[in-house]
Amino acid sequence: MKYKMLVLDMDDTLLTDDHKISKENKEMLLKAQELGVYVVLASGRPTLAMTDFAKELHLDVNNSYMLSFNGAVITDLKEDQVIFEQSLTQQQIHELYDYSLKSKTHIITYIDGNIVSETDSEYIEVEKTITGLKHNKVTNFKEAVNSSAIKCILLEEPSYLLQVEKELKLAMPHLSISMSKPFFLEVAQNGIDKAASIKFLAKKLNILQSEIIAVGNAGNDLTMIEYAGLGVWVDNVNPELRDRGDVIVASNNNHGVAEVVRRFILN
Repeated sequence: MKYKMLVLDMDDTLLTDDHKISKENKEMLLKAQELGVYVVLASGRPTLAMTDFAKELHLDVNNSYMLSFNGAVITDLKEDQVIFEQSLTQQQIHELYDYSLKSKTHIITYIDGNIVSETDSEYIEVEKTITGLKHNKVTNFKEAVNSSAIKCILLEEPSYLLQVEKELKLAMPHLSISMSKPFFLEVAQNGIDKAASIKFLAKKLNILQSEIIAVGNAGNDLTMIEYAGLGVWVDNVNPELRDRGDVIVASNNNHGVAEVVRRFILN
């Protein structure tokens, strides 16, 4: 099988634990692009927190694309132009805020390139570190969020957040809900996930489902792992997901993405 698109989750998949692209991963991804393979980043991260990594991999020069906010935004990197975007409404965000109060979780969203919340949390600090975005702590979340926004994240201790995930899916089945880290419960508009956006992009590029490889590690990657012709987990995948892909490669800290390129693209 000749694969034409390689879709990569970023945190805990492409990136090492210190949020960098290893030399081995970068070298292999540049080789894949030399063969005409589209390398596509697909992350829960905001767009601004992905762009430097995309440029490091020359995705802009090689006419590729980027899926941010779990696929709610698709960016044409060559043209530096958004070609797809789907947001939560203000009302939906306010309902999620009310739910966060009820469930005793923290909640953040993103306005004007900033993280917005009413509270502080060790988990919000993680998001600040990962994204490099400024944290705008507000006194009234609903007043501060007076427009639509791409997504929200509910944050709390992992074992408790698992229960919140189950309850929120029952309470708000009209929204897309998935776990990106054990303490990040991501919420986007109905129908938004990584698989849906990959399907949109594949149709635009005339690439078959069977010609796509997707690589991930967490719950918000599951739809694309199951959609792709070859669904690959890195070895540090969440344990409950290990048997729901086609292949497991080395961990994010041991250049699993480079292994994918060597085995399935360079053969």
